[in-house]
Amino acid sequence: MIRLDRYLCEMGEGTRSEVKEILRKGRVCVDGVVEKNPARKVEEESARVSVDGRELRYAKHAYFLLNKPAGLLSASRDGRGRTVLDWMRERDPENALLKRELFPAGRLDKDTEGLLLVTDDGALAHRLLSPARHVEKTYYVETDGALPAGDCERLREGVDIGEGERSRPAKLREAERLERCAPDSSAAYLLTITEGKYHQVKRMMQSVGRRVTYLRRISMGPLSLDESLGTGEFRPLTQEDLSSLAVLTPDMLAGVEAVIFDLDGTLVDSMWVWPGIDVEYLKRFGITLDERLQGDVDGMSFTETAVYFKERFGIPDSVEQIMETWNRMAEEKYLHEVSLKKGARAFIEVCLKRKLKLGIATSNSRRLAEGVIGAQGLSEAFSCILTGCEVGKGKPAPDIYLAAARRLGADPARCLVFEDIEPGIVAGKAAGMRVCAVKDDWCQTPGERLRQLADYYIDDYAQLLSGTGAE
Repeated sequence: MIRLDRYLCEMGEGTRSEVKEILRKGRVCVDGVVEKNPARKVEEESARVSVDGRELRYAKHAYFLLNKPAGLLSASRDGRGRTVLDWMRERDPENALLKRELFPAGRLDKDTEGLLLVTDDGALAHRLLSPARHVEKTYYVETDGALPAGDCERLREGVDIGEGERSRPAKLREAERLERCAPDSSAAYLLTITEGKYHQVKRMMQSVGRRVTYLRRISMGPLSLDESLGTGEFRPLTQEDLSSLAVLTPDMLAGVEAVIFDLDGTLVDSMWVWPGIDVEYLKRFGITLDERLQGDVDGMSFTETAVYFKERFGIPDSVEQIMETWNRMAEEKYLHEVSLKKGARAFIEVCLKRKLKLGIATSNSRRLAEGVIGAQGLSEAFSCILTGCEVGKGKPAPDIYLAAARRLGADPARCLVFEDIEPGIVAGKAAGMRVCAVKDDWCQTPGERLRQLADYYIDDYAQLLSGTGAE
């Protein structure tokens, strides 16, 4: 089950603030009854949710296959020109899924045509694009001259493409030229690569003295461009497409001896608790909450955050009094309202079956951390719970993760960290650990940034279960 405001956001009904306004005006019904509470929990698949009488059909993610035309930028938004999202939304303005925060999974140059996956599934995009996965991408390439046999072999083995970079081994074979080939083309090839460096195909051809005159991507991993899909047309992915993509799910636990979780926003869905507490607490002193506050304190330990509040807002209470007040204000919600992230319990069970050591490294207080883990019946699952207050430096310093590894008796290089914010990801990487970013709606860092920093990216733990040996 998920919060109603999150449900509406995922369905493309607006930003969090816009959705709250829609709810406040009584425009939303759940199972035929007007609902104004954004925190109301609904069952994604079975709840009947409508906005202004228009019933919504829940889909966790949106997936579109676009046959990109030349002239469009592969971006969600770009002040330099029209993007693929502009193009798609202009052609299907009533499609609610296109109103989501979609992005192209990978880029095609402005003058390149062909297959482009457009989605809001960050985990899938990461699996397709991660250099470590070596997912194959095949291009139809026209050049201004034929390639001698020796140059073909060089391209297959890997070539120097400049700027100190060398291409990985590739597949190359001749192809029949399209009827609509470029006027200055004299040869055509099918080139399959397993990486995505900047202008890579053009640079590879340039390295053997040839110029690309036309470029079109025809496949990416298990996805292939439909012959029936005209240039500029797009369609939703079919269930068959999605099933073929599922095989890309990695076994993250291979070679791992310990798994260390951040708590808030990563293991438990609790970040919604704090804005209300911050507002209420500061209101006692006649202070209005600054909306940027959450980003300012991300990664700080409970103690560091209390010090920050005291110094920034001139709070007369001592640091200890501030922390005690926060504990009291949050405890009831942590014990009775905060839930585990989707799939987290099943994933923990998988880890325990594999006899992995489990720990928690949190910026929160020990009282709240132990309270929520106990309320979820998971106290016995974790060999250690470590807080930032106990190690001195909060994230992005690696101290808390290194200390957790020592407590668990694990080699940092064989630890897997789950985190939801940039300072936490940086801390895990600085500790020499692999890091999986977990999507959280309250995180202010763009998902694209988290995907760049982390080794993996997931929307929830349920996505991992098919790749970890779960039943």
